[in-house]
Amino acid sequence: MTDLRSLVQLTLIRIRVMLREPEIIFWVFAFPILLAVGIGLAFSDPSPDQVEVVVVESPDAPRHAGLLEGREGMTVRILPEGEAVDALRRGEAAVLVRRLGTGVELQVDPARAEGRTGRILVDQALQEGAGAARPVEVGVREVEQRGQRYIDWLIPGIIGFNLMSTGLWGVGFYITQSRQNRQLKRLVATPMPRGHFLLAQILARFFFLVVEVPVLLLLAWWIFDVQLEGNPVALTAVVILGAACFSGLGLLVCSRVRTTEAVSGLINVLVMPMVVLSGVFFSTTRFPDAVQPLVAILPLTALNDALRHVYNDGLPLHQAAPELGILVAWTVGSFFLALRLFRWQ
Repeated sequence: MTDLRSLVQLTLIRIRVMLREPEIIFWVFAFPILLAVGIGLAFSDPSPDQVEVVVVESPDAPRHAGLLEGREGMTVRILPEGEAVDALRRGEAAVLVRRLGTGVELQVDPARAEGRTGRILVDQALQEGAGAARPVEVGVREVEQRGQRYIDWLIPGIIGFNLMSTGLWGVGFYITQSRQNRQLKRLVATPMPRGHFLLAQILARFFFLVVEVPVLLLLAWWIFDVQLEGNPVALTAVVILGAACFSGLGLLVCSRVRTTEAVSGLINVLVMPMVVLSGVFFSTTRFPDAVQPLVAILPLTALNDALRHVYNDGLPLHQAAPELGILVAWTVGSFFLALRLFRWQ
């Protein structure tokens, strides 16, 4: 009972420290919300340089693709219908071309500039290629339903980014700061079980998750009508595993570092590649095949993919087993190494 009481008190102390520092409140709560809103309003509507077009596989697909290929500012791919729809949803394609009766249907996201421009360019290219004597009947369907817009795909990436940032900075930086200020050295001299101090940092992070993730989801629903398609319990499990994974990495990063300057550099070395490679703001399929194995095993890639499987696709947890397995491996490995290497003084 005494050990449990000390753990509770250490956790409460960490929570109070975080609440008393305005910059922590900003980075934990305000920043991910501002990031999601800002990107949702701005990033989804960039000035289009190249219009990506996907043509759904059908007997007429080669002919339709042939009418579009070679056009300046346009790239064309033929894909199965499921992959084509996913490409449009993830922002990899601006226009989806599908055979519809004797004509074609163009599917676009009207919120994206590429979609609006691509719709005009594709229609024009089809008509010019077919000739005035044989005009192509073109229908347009604007994709506005939930789950198929770029913002729907983006929100889970923002959640993953927030879990990574707060796990590494909230745990790694604070413990290094405590070591630099000799607070850890003084704590070691008390009857406190050493493991309780480290566990308290993790529990404090989970406390803030209870607030920050629901707030972000509610604002995404309120502003952009982004809704959870899967099971809330499954999403909670993925979030908790992701938080544990990056908390463990935070412990590992700070296990031997003596100064806050050094730990800041190490955290940035971890954060920056994952922000670029792990599919936070754009799909990982944009990268060459040679780097795909590396991208796939990054913890943030696994977390983002698992979040999107549950949040966007409504899949049960067992269908995200490969991604969850990667997260478990990173979690167990980082905690094991951190506890072996951790230096109190």
